[in-house]
Formats: sequence, structure tokens, C-alpha cells
Amino acid sequence: MKLGFFTMPIHPVGRNLVDTLKEDRELAVIAEHLGFVEGFFGEHITDGAETITSALIFIAWILNQTKTIKLGTGTINLPNHHPAMVAAEVAMVDHMAEGRFLMGISPGGLLSDAEVFGNLDADRNGMFVEAINQILEIWRTDPPYKIKGRFWNVSTERTLMPEFGQGFIHKPYQRPHPPIVITAVAPFSKGVTEAAARGWEPISANFLLPQWVKTHWLNYVEGCRRGGRPADSNNWRVAKSIFVADDLETARRYATEPVGPYYAYYKSLVTKLVKNGRANLFKPNQDLPDSSVTVESVVDQCVIWGTPEKVTEDLLAFREYIGDFGTLLYAGHDWKDKKLALRSLELMAEKVMQAVNGAIRQ
Repeated sequence: MKLGFFTMPIHPVGRNLVDTLKEDRELAVIAEHLGFVEGFFGEHITDGAETITSALIFIAWILNQTKTIKLGTGTINLPNHHPAMVAAEVAMVDHMAEGRFLMGISPGGLLSDAEVFGNLDADRNGMFVEAINQILEIWRTDPPYKIKGRFWNVSTERTLMPEFGQGFIHKPYQRPHPPIVITAVAPFSKGVTEAAARGWEPISANFLLPQWVKTHWLNYVEGCRRGGRPADSNNWRVAKSIFVADDLETARRYATEPVGPYYAYYKSLVTKLVKNGRANLFKPNQDLPDSSVTVESVVDQCVIWGTPEKVTEDLLAFREYIGDFGTLLYAGHDWKDKKLALRSLELMAEKVMQAVNGAIRQ
């Protein structure tokens, strides 16, 4: 099992923006030093807690401070962008990364972003599919582009000057394009099936109950079957909220108490998603009322915490329950106590993963 990270991020509302951006940049640098193989950054325009507004810009900022770790968008929310702009900017960042870029895409889940871009009541799933199809068509063909759709048109027919390069959009560094991944944030996600059928790979979200994460593998297998390729568990990424400490009481306090950053993370996330009609993500039984969802119950189900020994045991039990997967994505949380946060990363990389992989090999 490989180790990476995924961060939205979620910081306390009102924290200094310079500080949070530097903190999230430092996460990538330290993770590379500790042997993490990849890291994903979210993007949200209209959220005071989720403070990275462009994953592509953020990745470009930290590329030269890293050398080996692959960096991915988690995700580019395609309905909020023109496909030609995404095609051009991804191609540029992919060249800057020289093969270290992963292209995470989704329809976007933050409703205030959808409202600000005017697509709150639109068919955002339809926009998502059209956008990625147009992006891939731009990369697959040469100008002049003649792409028509329901939501966007892409053309340089009237202004093409091939001898001077006008009307041309660069193709990515990785051919035919960077690896494409999608985030799976729903039980029995149909998006996993559709993505796998197209050769893309899933990331199961860290805020899903384990029983819903488990459903993604069957959908991935079905999608691979439709796409005519074998389903390889090494291609399945699973994100998980994890906190590791040298003693059990410190781990319990930091990961579960209301004053800690993990509780604050899930309080923010649960409140938003339940209010936006997504309480089903947190229910072990879909017949339960929305009022049954509490922050405490979600933290109990979604956060693995403890000493290296306890976390190892809990991760192996989690893997036994949902099935084998290739990459564990350590979910990023605010560094309320930087010393404890960095120690958790160290213990995760140097002790937990060694023990987990040792047990898997036996």
C-alpha cells in the first residue's frame, strides 16, 4: 500500500490566509520528505474555511519546492470553468510538472460555488461530462477547433493563423493526457462506474462511512468490465482521516474532542452537507431521519486515531472490511497544534505504513 494525502483543506474561519496557504504548502514539502508518493488539493471559490481557490495555481506555486511527489487537483470543478481554459491551464501545469501532475475532476459539491457561477439550478453533471469531453477533444485534435455543445462552444476557425501559432492550444506533457481521477463522495457511486469505463481511477472520500466506501469497489469492477480492462485494486485510492500520537490519550483528545481540529473539520462538513440534502452520506441506515446524524457519530465512524500500534490495527481492519486498495490518502486537517500534526505525519510514514505493509506481505 502506498501513502499519499488529500486536503480540501478546511481551516477555522478567520484564520490568516497567508498562514493557511503556507501551512498547506508545507504539508506537501514535508510529505515528500517523509516518502508520500502523491498529494491532492481541493479548490473552492466561496468558502472562508476551504481556502484554496485554484488547485492548479496552488500546485504551480509548490512545484519547484518539491522534486518527486506527484501533485493533483482534488478537484477541478468543471462546471465552473470554460473547457478551453481548463485544457490550456492543465497542459501548462503538466509541462511545468514534467510528469508529476494528476488531473482530478468533478462536478463540484459546494453549492455556493454553483450559485456564484450561475449553475445552481443547471444540469451540473451534464456540464461536467460535456466539459471533460471537450477538453479531451481539444487535446486530441489540431486547430481550428470546431466543438459545439449544450453549454459551451470552442472554435478558432475565424481567427486561426497557423504560421504564427494563433488559435492553437497546447497539448499536455503526458500523452495523451495526465492520469484522470474522480472523487467518489456518494454510496454506490455511479460516477465510479462511468469513470472506470473510460479508464479513469477513483478516490473514495474520507467523510464516507466505511460501509459506503466498500460499495465503490463493486462499481469500479463493473466499470472496468464495461471498458474492457481488468479491475486492479492498486488503482483504487481511499482517503481517510487519521491521527497518530505517541500516547493514546493525546490521540483521543486531539482527534475526537470538540476543541480539536478533526471535530471542527467534521462539524463544518456535516453541517454543510446535511443542510444541502446530503445527510445520506452519514447514515448507516438510509431509513434513519436526518436528525440521527451527529458530529460525534461521524467522527467515531470516519476518524482513525491512536498510537502507531492501534492505528495499524484499525487500518488493517478497515482494509479487511472494504477490500484491498492501492493508495491510502491521509486526509489533511488544520494544524491547530503544529507539533502534534507533524508528529502524526512522521509516525504515519515511518511506523504505521511500515507495519501495515509488513502485515499485508505476510
